[in-house]
Amino acid sequence: MKVIMTGATGMVGEGVLLECLQNTKVTEVLIVNRRHYDLQHPKLKELIVPDFLKLEDFGNELKSYEACFYCAGISSIGMKEKDYSYITYDTTLHFAKIVSTLNPGMVFTFVSGAHTDTTEKGRSMWARVKGKTENDLMKLSFKGEYNFRPGFMKPFPGQKNVKSIFKFFGLFFPKLFPKQSLTLQQVGKAMINVVERGYATSVLEIADIKMLAN
Repeated sequence: MKVIMTGATGMVGEGVLLECLQNTKVTEVLIVNRRHYDLQHPKLKELIVPDFLKLEDFGNELKSYEACFYCAGISSIGMKEKDYSYITYDTTLHFAKIVSTLNPGMVFTFVSGAHTDTTEKGRSMWARVKGKTENDLMKLSFKGEYNFRPGFMKPFPGQKNVKSIFKFFGLFFPKLFPKQSLTLQQVGKAMINVVERGYATSVLEIADIKMLAN
């Protein structure tokens, strides 16, 4: 399969990318980044797009792909709702609309978060914004749209974009809280498998991701 990916310069996206590059089901990966990701691989292509809200300017490079793994994102800590929504909702929806138009039959996966609020009315700002993003992505004309809600994710072996705190917690958190933990390799495998197999629900919690990864 041919895959478009975002977020390769972050921890989640890099982990999913490394799984895609070693997975025999994936034949090509186009990473769409705002800045260069320094990696060479026969399967890998890169498209630099400084502003995702102008993605339509790159339409020719984005055609003929079967899947999009949207792993770009930002922490809500210290952010106002307007600014967080601009990145998490506005940018994601615009990106999704463009690739869905260019690729009829595409499967789209979005990295959301545990405890996302699809009522869009809760007290948690980030959860409301993520919930609205999930809700509106599911309305688009994809062959399938799946929202991944992982918990703690242990980095992929050999990852570069990992903060020290994740390396520290990765030593013991999965052993103490296995039901709240995943590996990024499992997340990547689940995304690849959902393109081939589909899944019964559009919202995938930790147990669903583990099941699909197998």
